[in-house]
Amino acid sequence: MADTVLSHIHHPNSPAVSGTLASVATIFLAWLALVLVLGTRGAFVTSPGAPPLALLIGLVVPLGLFLLGYWTSPSLRQFVLSADLRLIVGMQAWRWAGFGFLTLYSYRILPGIFAWPAGLGDMAIGVTAPLILASLLRRPGFAAGNRFVAWNLSGILDLAVAVSIGAVVPLFAPNLYRTGSPAAMTQLPLVLIPVFLVPMFLILHLTALFQVRRLRRLGANV
Repeated sequence: MADTVLSHIHHPNSPAVSGTLASVATIFLAWLALVLVLGTRGAFVTSPGAPPLALLIGLVVPLGLFLLGYWTSPSLRQFVLSADLRLIVGMQAWRWAGFGFLTLYSYRILPGIFAWPAGLGDMAIGVTAPLILASLLRRPGFAAGNRFVAWNLSGILDLAVAVSIGAVVPLFAPNLYRTGSPAAMTQLPLVLIPVFLVPMFLILHLTALFQVRRLRRLGANV
């Protein structure tokens, strides 16, 4: 099993995968540019008390397109399943910057009911990412283990909780926002978090879990 995982992690990219990489990079840059343009025009801003539909659309659409592409495009699926897990995990280390949510709370820009769970959750994933990466480097079989799965599921849960609090609490319990306002997340530069960074990190977690499923199938057939 470990040999199977090791050969998978270090398998060089094929020309088809390399070509898909260029396409994926272009899509991500276009996605970022679109978010910046829409954010500049205030497209994600909603009136007080209204549901943040624009933010939810900005979150759901990239995820939906990723899943649709994975299930319908063989070249994208091959690219996802051959992506370097070490790089994927390493990118999650950037989530230690969730500390910024707590800083914004201290300046009364974001409400504590959102900033604390979102900030601490992101920091937990970001701080543990180097440990997960070290485990992958030390034991290739770790990539198919339950601890790796649990870590990725925890990262998804953290993001889901943050999004839920930001979208649901203002509608049903606005009084809980005693200081700060979630409206700050609808404007640049903070809007980049829910409509670009959060979907990107979710896609990275899903990519890792798709690879785990494949590795377990390969291990079962060895």
